[in-house]
Amino acid sequence: MNLMKIGILGYGNLGKGVEIAVQEADDMELVGVYTRRNPMDIQPMFLDTKVYSSLELEKHQDIDVLILCGGSANDLPWQTPKYAEMYHVVDSFDHHEMIPAHFNSVDQAARNGEHVALISCGWDPGLFSLIRYLLTAVLPEGKSYTLWGKGISQGHSDAIRRIDGVKDGRQYTIPIESALAEIMQGKNLHMENHKLHRRECFVVAEEWANLQEIEKEIKAIPDYFDGYDTVVNFITQDELNQQHKAFPHGGRVIRHGKTGTKKENYASGSFQLKLDSNPEFTAKVMTAYARAVYRLSQERQFGCKTVYDIPVSYLALGMFIEM
Repeated sequence: MNLMKIGILGYGNLGKGVEIAVQEADDMELVGVYTRRNPMDIQPMFLDTKVYSSLELEKHQDIDVLILCGGSANDLPWQTPKYAEMYHVVDSFDHHEMIPAHFNSVDQAARNGEHVALISCGWDPGLFSLIRYLLTAVLPEGKSYTLWGKGISQGHSDAIRRIDGVKDGRQYTIPIESALAEIMQGKNLHMENHKLHRRECFVVAEEWANLQEIEKEIKAIPDYFDGYDTVVNFITQDELNQQHKAFPHGGRVIRHGKTGTKKENYASGSFQLKLDSNPEFTAKVMTAYARAVYRLSQERQFGCKTVYDIPVSYLALGMFIEM
C-alpha cells in the first residue's frame, strides 16, 4: 500500500496533535513539520519527525496533503490560499462569519493550482456543521442551538496571544446554565450565541504592558468577544502553566422540531462531544479528512471544499462500520 505523504505547517498544540494522529494512521507517513520558527528550536514529539523551515514549502515538497495548523485570526486567511496553489490542503478556519469570504479566496487559488482545499475542518465548524445540516434537513420546521464548553477555544486563545503586550493566554467558553436548561426542556428561545455563552480569559501580560488596554482590546475583538459577557483575569505564567495546562472542550448541537399533519408531535435531536484535549481531537478530524482530500485529488475534483462536499465513505481506511 502506498502511504499518503502528509506535511504539517505550524507546530503549536494543533500541529502536535496532527503529528500524533498521522503516526497512528496506517495509511499515512509524515514528511515533516514546517515552521516559521528556527527548525533547530523545535523538539518534535517523535524522534523520527523531521522539522524544516516553512520556506522549504516554496520548493514544492513531495507532499500529498499539507495540513495547516495556524490560527484563524492571522495565519489561515493568507496561508490557505497561498499553499492551495501549491498543495492539496486542509485547514481548520473557525471564524464562522468569515467562512464564505475565506472559501472564495481559497477556491480561486486551488483551481488555479489544480488542487483540492478543504477549509473549516474541525469539530465546529466541521462535525457540528454536518449535524446541524442533517437535523435541519430532517426537521426543517424547527430551531437549532449550538452550545460550546466549558472549554478552551484554540481560536479565541490565539487571538488573545496576538495582542501586543500579551505573553500567553487561555480563553474558556462557558455556556450559561439557565439558558441551557431551558433549551434542553424544549423551550424555543430565540437567543443569539452571545446570550447563550460567556467568556473567561486568563492572561499573562508582559511586565511593561498596560493591563487596562489589553482588557479593552480583548473585549473589542469582533465576533470572538465583542458583545459577549467577557471576564479578563491577569495571572502569572506559573499560575497559567499549573492551572490551565490542559485543553478540554466540548459542546452540543440541539434541534427541536415538529412532525405530523398538524405539527402536533414534538421531535428533538442532539449530538454532544466531551473532549479532554481540544487540539488532539481537532487533529483527528483533520487527519481523517486529509484522507478524503487525497481521494478527491485522485478524482481531480479541484477547488475549495467544506465538510458538506465530502462523502463520509472517503474518511475511513477501508473499514466497514455496521449500519
